Amino acid sequence: MTKKLRLLVVGAGGREHAIAKSLAQSSLVEKVFCAPGNVGMASDKIEVVNIGELEFDALKGLVAEEQIDWTFVGPENALVAGIVDSFEADGLKIFGPNKEAAQLEGSKDYAMRFMDQYQIPTAKFATYQSSETAIAGLKDFSEPIVIKADGLAAGKGVVIAPSKDEAEAEIRLMFKKGQKQIVLEEFLAGDEYSLFVLIGKSGYRILPMAQDHKRAFDQDKGPNTGGMGAYSPVPQLAKVDYQRMLTEVVEPTIAGLKQANLNYQGVLYIGMILTA
Repeated sequence: MTKKLRLLVVGAGGREHAIAKSLAQSSLVEKVFCAPGNVGMASDKIEVVNIGELEFDALKGLVAEEQIDWTFVGPENALVAGIVDSFEADGLKIFGPNKEAAQLEGSKDYAMRFMDQYQIPTAKFATYQSSETAIAGLKDFSEPIVIKADGLAAGKGVVIAPSKDEAEAEIRLMFKKGQKQIVLEEFLAGDEYSLFVLIGKSGYRILPMAQDHKRAFDQDKGPNTGGMGAYSPVPQLAKVDYQRMLTEVVEPTIAGLKQANLNYQGVLYIGMILTA
């Protein structure tokens, strides 16, 4: 008889709850722990453990104590901080990209340069380390202007400035708040789609797509948010457009990860926009 698995999910949000709940329903799984988890998880037979997602030594201690077979990481901050590197150094099985590969999520500048290098279609962009250089760079972009704080911002580090005056004020504010680097981007209009790719050592699998909505208020009149909701599947997406997404974005991304020798194992989130 095959031994059933004992699993740990790191994180506390709805995403981690959904992952842990699905894992707990598998006939291959004996028990699922979640750290730090949330109060709603107990009703889904998930054992919540009060250990923070950045407390790597305590998490590894839990794995040893509870004889956990695999750890799954949800939050980007833990990945960017190197949880995978820490676990693998101790020979522990963990699902997620290592610290270097996680920079694709952790740094907008890194991600844009990666796309540029491997011919993955994206917006025109430029990166700046001071408000003076960024404001001077506004002349190279037409309105509206996309301004991105470089680094993790839980989906909230993006401002779409309708005018250059508003862009200038936003740039000054970002640097005043301690931002070390920002990215200016060309504004792209169209329907947004979210594509998720499950990547292992020897191959990858494309998961069902979703459509994400980030702008607040009716008619997308408000500021960008971490997400106003998403749904899946997306029957309105034409097959020919979906195929182009795979050919023009997914395939060169996977090839780029290999060429760059990035140890990306985990779920790669690709945000797409279908322009005119």
